[in-house]
Parts: sequence; structure tokens; C-alpha cells
Amino acid sequence: MAPPALLRAAAAELRRRARRTPLPLLALSSLLSSPPQRPASSFPDPSADAHRRRLIALRRFPHPAAASELLYTKILLPSNFAPASPLSTSSSSSEPADKAPPTPLTWVDKWLPEAARPYAMLARLDKPIGTWLLAWPCMWSITIAAMPGELPDLKMLALFGCGAVLLRGAGCTVNDLLDRDIDNKVERTKSRPFASGVLTPSQGVCFLGFQLLLGLGILLQLNNYSRILGASSLLLVFSYPLMKRFTFWPQAYLGLTFNWGALLGWAAIKESLDPTVVLPLYTAGICWTLDKEDDLRVGVKSTALRFGDLTKYWISGFGAACIGSLALSGYNADLGWPYYPFLTAAAAQLAWQISTVELSNRADCNRKFVSNKWFGALVFSGILCGRLVS
Repeated sequence: MAPPALLRAAAAELRRRARRTPLPLLALSSLLSSPPQRPASSFPDPSADAHRRRLIALRRFPHPAAASELLYTKILLPSNFAPASPLSTSSSSSEPADKAPPTPLTWVDKWLPEAARPYAMLARLDKPIGTWLLAWPCMWSITIAAMPGELPDLKMLALFGCGAVLLRGAGCTVNDLLDRDIDNKVERTKSRPFASGVLTPSQGVCFLGFQLLLGLGILLQLNNYSRILGASSLLLVFSYPLMKRFTFWPQAYLGLTFNWGALLGWAAIKESLDPTVVLPLYTAGICWTLDKEDDLRVGVKSTALRFGDLTKYWISGFGAACIGSLALSGYNADLGWPYYPFLTAAAAQLAWQISTVELSNRADCNRKFVSNKWFGALVFSGILCGRLVS
């Protein structure tokens, strides 16, 4: 074929390809047909010239894959888009720079099945300090009721330990059932099972019945006098959550509830009550607790709000009354001399709490509150040693 015929065939092929060019690429070609003007004094940019030559070549001889890539990268993506590396560990600009650290996992999160975790949280099994504060008065009373020179009844100590877990769980269940509307408004209680919706009130009532049934099994192993005395404590357990709505002294009412074991432990051993021993012991146990923030926000009352700026003075007075009552109870029970050095150490631990606590710092208040388990352990050790040498 003659050269002019070849030229005419090539021109016809180019025209057919131009008619098949996609519309978005034609629009892009028209936009790029007149390149932007640069100042005369600027030096030519080799990379820009190479890019422009590539676009002209694509316009003249378009390839479908190349045209799609050009349309995606130059039209559909924003101009400030930068693809992220899959190995990049930097957070986006929308995330806060100082993200709060995650809540540490408890043994409930690590070891219990997922279905059982809400019930364990409801019974506060992840926060055993409440169980310690409920169990220590029982241990004090059982040990002080032991015969001189003998160890306390280990079976009773075990029964009352299990009873403390169950009674504390039942009390927390009742508290959360009655306070579920208030818990929604308080930051530190929003995650509780009822407030967060993980458990329904009907499930909570069933769990409460289960705990009370187990507690009844423990109570039936005591003498008749102790059974009546133990059953009467349920009135305090169920009515405590309501006290925050009617009085500024709910913690005092909680003290009456938590320290009922000071009466029950003695009765379980002696089948009676000795007021000269158990009443000072019961009074000493009542002077415990501390809570301040968030109560005013939701309109409930608390002892800390009632004390106001005089909180430390009030706590110091209750601490002195606690130590004095423990000394009187030990004296009336004829405890031996080792009791008093331990009581002095317990008084020093209580004084350290009061003198160093920062009432405006919730974390510090919680640390001091949790340290009360060591106060209870010191008093128990003193009673045990004092009874063995008496």
C-alpha cells in the first residue's frame, strides 16, 4: 500500500478512537488542554513537563486502565488526600491527643464467664473492700467471745466470712435496684449493670432471691438466738438506700447495718449478748466511711455534705470515739496486754488516714478508704493475741 494510504488509514483509526473516548476523560482533556501560565522568571519544572506530556499522550492514545486511574486520582479524591501507610501508628487529627487510659481489668473480667460478669459486678465482687468492712466486726466479735487462751471457732469465722460476701452482695443489689435512676446521672455509677442496661430489674430481683437463699442456709446453722438477731438485720439492709433521700446521715445508718456482725458474732458463740462488751464494739464499728463528690449533683444527701468544710474535724472526733470504744470493749472483755499495742498501731493508721487525705481528690479518698482493711486487721490481731494470753 502506498504511504498516503497508510496515513489516511491511521487518521481514520485515530478519529474512531477519539469518538470512543469516555466523557469524563474528554472533559479532563479539555481542562488540561491549556496548561497554567508560569511567571517568565521562574525556571521550568521537569517533573511538571513530564506529567503534562503524559496527559497529552493519554489524551491522544487513551488506555482504559490509565484513564480510570487518572479520573480517580485527579477528580474523585480531595486535593489534600494522602494515603495512609498500613504500618502507620499515628492517630488521625480528629482523635484526642491525650486519650484516657483504659480501666484496668479485675479478676472478674479475667476469670468469670461473660454471662456471670454483670452479676458479679452487681454484688461488687470486683471491689472486696466492702466485704472486708462487713466481715471485720464479725471476726472481732467471734474472737473476743472465745474462751481465754483458746483460738476462735474457725467454723464460725468461715461461715461469717461467706455470710459477709452474700449480705454485702444483697445490699448492693437492693441499692442498685432503688438507685438505678440516680445512677444514670452520676459519672462513677453510669456503668453499673442496671444503669447501663446490661441487667433488667427482674433479673436483679431473681439474683437477690438467690443470694438471700444462700444467706438463709448459713443463718440456719446458727443457734436460735442468732437466727432471730440475724434476720432482724435485713430491715437495715433493705432500708439503707432510702436514707439518702431523707437524711444527711446515711453513712451513720450504713454503720448500723455494716457492723451488725459485732452483735451477731458474740451471739453465735455465747447464745446471748453482753452489753458491756458488744455495745462498745458495735459503737466503734459505726464510726467508719467517707464519700463526698457527685451527691450534691443528683440531689441526694450524704454525711460528707452535711459536714461541709468541717469534715476533717468530724472524722477526727469519730476516730477518737472509735478507738476509745474499742479500748473499753477490750477492757470489759479482759483481753490481755498485747491487745493495746495493736490498738495503738490501729489508732496510728487511722490518724494517718485523716491527716493525709485530700477530700477534694476522689482517688486519694478511695485509697484511704480501701486502707481501712488494714485497720480492721490490726484490731483483729490485737484481739486474737489479747485473748490467747488472757
